[in-house]
Amino acid sequence: MDARSLVYLTARPVDGWIHELGEQGWDVNVVSTSKQVSTLESGGAVAGGVVDLRPAFAIRDSALLERSLSIASIGWIAVVGQGQLHDDPELRRLIHGYCSDYVTQPPTASRVARAVGHAYGMLGLAEPRVMPAVAAVAEGEMVGACEAMHGLFRAIRKVAMTDAPVFIAGESGTGKELTAAAIHRRSGRHARPFVAINCGAIPRELIQSELFGHERGAFTGANQRRVGRIESANGGTLFLDEIGDLPLESQASLLRFLQERTVDRLGGHESIEVNVRVISATHVDLQAAVRDARFREDLFHRLCVLHLEVPPLRERSDDIELLAHHMLDRFRPDAKRKIHGFAPDALQAIARYPWPGNVRELGNRVQRAVVMTEGRHISAADLELDHLISRGVMTLDRVREIAERQAIEQALLRHRGRYVDAARELGISRVTLYRLLGLHGLREQTDSVAETANASTGCRKRWP
Repeated sequence: MDARSLVYLTARPVDGWIHELGEQGWDVNVVSTSKQVSTLESGGAVAGGVVDLRPAFAIRDSALLERSLSIASIGWIAVVGQGQLHDDPELRRLIHGYCSDYVTQPPTASRVARAVGHAYGMLGLAEPRVMPAVAAVAEGEMVGACEAMHGLFRAIRKVAMTDAPVFIAGESGTGKELTAAAIHRRSGRHARPFVAINCGAIPRELIQSELFGHERGAFTGANQRRVGRIESANGGTLFLDEIGDLPLESQASLLRFLQERTVDRLGGHESIEVNVRVISATHVDLQAAVRDARFREDLFHRLCVLHLEVPPLRERSDDIELLAHHMLDRFRPDAKRKIHGFAPDALQAIARYPWPGNVRELGNRVQRAVVMTEGRHISAADLELDHLISRGVMTLDRVREIAERQAIEQALLRHRGRYVDAARELGISRVTLYRLLGLHGLREQTDSVAETANASTGCRKRWP
């Protein structure tokens, strides 16, 4: 980075003091859009920034201003008019949240140069961002540096070259739908629809209509013809999420579609040919479901021709900090002030937390912290993980208590709040599980999570 280069963000032609900076050896880049600022910053050619907020020079689009000023690697100073700060609270908010300093009218080249140098120096005091030793790779919206993710990305590229059914296994929140979307995007069907449906979120009485569609008058309330999800994906890819929750009667209909490649709308009298590539996923053990007669074995073999496994976040130690920074970059525009990164205690807590909600939980915590933080760096408290920060020696009882609580949380998350299944996995009775839920203060939250998970395809309520 050249310490004599700066960006000047303004809506009007430059005035004399900018020309004086150029005569003193400064390389001044005059811009008026956030895209121009980003281009200069990504090229590593900017040591500081000056934003002109005087009435005759200010950019009126506050959203554009905030996008420009939120670029963390530029130390900004503002130029304002006499008395302007006293009369404009929005201006005070912008300067307080995004700028290291300001100068008042009339600005001089020497005053601006000193302020830019100070901003550049203060920016250098920020914690350096430590990147993983393994090179990061992206596949669509997924980012990974660990060997497990490199292997997953290689597998995505391979299976995308065929039309064979793919089954994606992995815990809730690991990115199974993103994996399916990446396969579709790399396949020959990428120009056709990608249709996703959560089989566990649709009422049993509506699943047939949702998948296969219906004709007008097929049942009470069917006032017009409706094309099903399978038919709407014709030529593209159908993603069946939480396939393990599909009722047995609907499993038979799905098997027939996979064999015949036709669908019959409810109330219809003819079969409709459909050309669809099917990708399915679930967080449950389908082989165990087959043994328990909860899932058809013939459907299992039809769906699981190709098998991919998405690793949980706790097994991606090289990726956790990388993903946290990726999420921060994604949600940074939501902030009301300039956020430079994570505080050391936040990085310590991120590394120690087991992430039972996986990447989805990490994104939720970072997004909330970006909105709620009152500092320039996100702290462990902003992430609600400050209980993981070392505050002296922990007793053995406390270690056992934390481990017990985390085991219960993870089991309940895997089984979507179903107490009987979670108790069986933990090797305890349901009565004992109820007692432990009360002991750890989890009973109320788990009831809420179970209700939310069974009613919505969206973001489930997070564990405390």
